[in-house]
Amino acid sequence: MDEPSAGTVPPAGRLPRTGPFRPGGAARLAIGCAAVLGVVAVGWLVLGLLVQLALVTCSLLAALLLTALAAPFTRLLRRLGAPAALAAAGAVLALLAVIAGIGALVWLRTSSRITELAPAITVGIDRIRAWLVDGPLGLDPERVEGIRDRIVTQLFEVVPGPVEGATMAVTVVSALLLVLFIVFFLLKDGATMWAWVVERVPATQRGRVDGAGERAWATLSAYVLGVAAVAAVDAALIGLGLLVVGVPLWLSLTLLTFFGAFVPYFGAVLSGAAAVLVTLVTNGAGDAVTILVVVLVVQQIEGNLLQPLIMRRAVHLHPVVTLVAVTSGTLLGGILGAVVAVPLTAVTHHVVEYLRTHRPAEAQRPDPGPAAVAA
Repeated sequence: MDEPSAGTVPPAGRLPRTGPFRPGGAARLAIGCAAVLGVVAVGWLVLGLLVQLALVTCSLLAALLLTALAAPFTRLLRRLGAPAALAAAGAVLALLAVIAGIGALVWLRTSSRITELAPAITVGIDRIRAWLVDGPLGLDPERVEGIRDRIVTQLFEVVPGPVEGATMAVTVVSALLLVLFIVFFLLKDGATMWAWVVERVPATQRGRVDGAGERAWATLSAYVLGVAAVAAVDAALIGLGLLVVGVPLWLSLTLLTFFGAFVPYFGAVLSGAAAVLVTLVTNGAGDAVTILVVVLVVQQIEGNLLQPLIMRRAVHLHPVVTLVAVTSGTLLGGILGAVVAVPLTAVTHHVVEYLRTHRPAEAQRPDPGPAAVAA
């Protein structure tokens, strides 16, 4: 077909193209907003699915954290000559022994002391009630009594009945077994699993995906090990103070301090407040003031020394970002959301930075060969 001449008028309703189509500013803004809304919608659906599968979600998240914590021990066993399966099984057995030992120790200490603490707790509650009414606050006695009744009622509602307790025990045991099962195979076959994932990525993107995955795992491992170190220091110092003062539940409060450190900001405040309140109830105001001073000193050491030295080097997040992440995670997922908010934010940050600074490799073009050149 002959090409139209330069002076030919195009058919009605068709305009000549002078170049590639480029949408205007309003169109680009609309496309960007639609893309953001699509990502948010997909994220919301995924979040809803994870909530519906809460047991699997919690188990998988706990398994990832425990795997990052147990990986150094597994590498040590591998360097000593142990096979992969034996090293992974040794790490899982060590985790199981630690969990069972902590649970048994807390149960024995708490069950043996609960009958002895009942009179002291009653006296302590009456002392707090008298201070609220007759002390500098001068609260209304009826209002204080109403607050006390509501607290007691909520505590009794939290305690499950026999059927609920049995169901909760079965759920906890099932989740623990699932977590240990996942941890074992992540420690044993984690590298193989990741290689399988990378092989499913287009060849031009495999380098970036592999590097981003390594950066994500390094960030998660550094965060978990750093938090464990900070938690151990906090628990040791506060637990020593509780032991010296003579608080009956010092061991349980020490463990609460350790696990509370995995929730930045809020965990330290709540565990410290629990230590002071229990000391006030069981030992009196003087010892409670002593424990309050110990908690404040330990928190200053953590905030001014341990956090900058250990945690900020591991996660590279500003304290404001950490606070917003913990608050958002708490609102969305409760305690579990508060625990995973900071590592998830840190991992996302490092992955995005890695992908931003590492461009995809260009596909290698085959050598045309002498025949193609001659043609």
